[in-house]
Amino acid sequence: MKKKAFSAVASLALVGGLVLGGCSSSSGTSEDSSGSGGDKTVVKMMHLWPEGSAKAQYTIVNDIIKNYEKEHPDVDIQTEILANEQYKEKIKVLSASNELPDLGITWAAGYMQPFVEGNMFAPLDDVLDGGLKEQFVPGTLEAFQTDSKTYGLPLELNIAPVYYNKEIFKKYNLEVPKTYDEFLKVVKTLKDNDVTPITVGNKDRWTGSMWYMYLADRIGGPETLNNAINRTGSFEDPALEKAADELKKLVDMDAFVKGYNGFSNDEAKGYFMNEQAAMYMMGTWELPNYTTSPDVAQDFKDKVGYFKFPAYEGGKGNIDSFVGGPGVGLFVSEASKVKDETKDFVSYLVQEWGKRSVTEAGVIPATKVDTANTELAQMYIDILNDLGNASNITLYADVQMSARVADVHLNQIQALYGGEISPKEFVKAQEEALAAEKK
Repeated sequence: MKKKAFSAVASLALVGGLVLGGCSSSSGTSEDSSGSGGDKTVVKMMHLWPEGSAKAQYTIVNDIIKNYEKEHPDVDIQTEILANEQYKEKIKVLSASNELPDLGITWAAGYMQPFVEGNMFAPLDDVLDGGLKEQFVPGTLEAFQTDSKTYGLPLELNIAPVYYNKEIFKKYNLEVPKTYDEFLKVVKTLKDNDVTPITVGNKDRWTGSMWYMYLADRIGGPETLNNAINRTGSFEDPALEKAADELKKLVDMDAFVKGYNGFSNDEAKGYFMNEQAAMYMMGTWELPNYTTSPDVAQDFKDKVGYFKFPAYEGGKGNIDSFVGGPGVGLFVSEASKVKDETKDFVSYLVQEWGKRSVTEAGVIPATKVDTANTELAQMYIDILNDLGNASNITLYADVQMSARVADVHLNQIQALYGGEISPKEFVKAQEEALAAEKK
C-alpha cells in the first residue's frame, strides 16, 4: 500500500510540546471498565493526557465528554488514560490481539501506516462529509491519508516560522525579509556587525532539515520534495539539488551559530533566548516562550517577532507555504462494534477541541480558529491568521519517510551542514536510499 505524501500541510519528534511524562491509571467519566453500560452504548476511548502531567488537555477532553453525554444520554464514554510512552506500548499490545479501543490517539504518516495496512483503523471520510472537512486548515488531513482515504482526524498543528529579535533588527536598520535575496542581505549585515545571524542545534538533525525543506519548497514548489519521497519523482530533481546548494551557501556565509552540529536544539535555543543570535526557526510549540510563559521575562517577549520563510526569486513556491505538520489525531477502530456512535463522538470532539485548545492549553488546533472572537496574545492571533491563509503545509521530511530512510536523510543533512558532502552527493545518497526501499 502506497503511503500518500503530504503537501498541503509533526514527531513531537512530531508532537513537540506534548511528549509527556508521568502516568495515570484508567480513569474517565465512567468507572466501569467492563464494557457494560446497562442500557447505554459504551464507547471506549484511550488518550495520553493524564491530569497530573497535562491538566489543560485532560480538562478539555473530560469536559467535552461530559457535555456530549449530557446531549446523548444513551452513550457512555469510558476512558483509559496513559502517558505518552505507556500509551504507545499499550496500543502495540492491543493491536497485536486486535483489541484496540473504539477510539484512540494516533500519529500521522509512518506511525499510522502499519495500522492502516493491518486493517485496524476505520476510514473516516464519511465523518468529514457535511462540512467538517472544510473546518480543517487546508492540507492537514493529508498526513492521515493513505490511497486517498482518511484514517485519522488531526487535533493539533505545528508550523515552523522564523522567530527574530526585533531589537537587534532595529539596531542595524533591518527590515523583515520578504524575498530570499533580502534575507541573505540581513544575514550579511548581521555577520558584518559580529552578530550571530541564526542559531540551530543540528546535533538533533531534524532542526537543520527544516531549513533545507523550506528552500526545497520555495525553489521547487510544494510537490517536489514530497514526490521524491513518495517515488513519483526523484530526489535528484534539479530543484532539490539547488536547495542543497543554497543551504551550503548559508553555511559558507557563517550564517549559523558556531558549533551548530554539536549543539542540541535546547542548547542552540539558548543563544536566541539570551539574545546572542538574531534568528531561530522552530515549531509553534515555542510560542508560549514568547507570549504567556511566566518563566520568561516580559522584556524579552516584547522583543520577539516572527516572519514567514521568504519567497525565492524565480522559484515555484510561495511565501504562504509552511513546513510543519499535525501532532496527534484520532482514530476509530475498524473492529469497533459501536462504530457509528464512535464516529459521531469523534466529529463532536474535533470541533469542540478546536474551540478551546488554543485559549485553554496553548495548543494550535488543526481546525480553523476564529481569532476575531478569541482572547489571545497577538503572536498567536497572527500565526492562526497565517494558517487560515496557508497555501500549503509540507509534513516534515523525516516523518514522511520510513525510519531507515529518515536516518539516511538526517545523517546527510548533518553532513551537508558540516561540509562533508557536496549538494550533488547529498541528493544522490537520498535517492539511492529511497530507491532501494522500493525494490
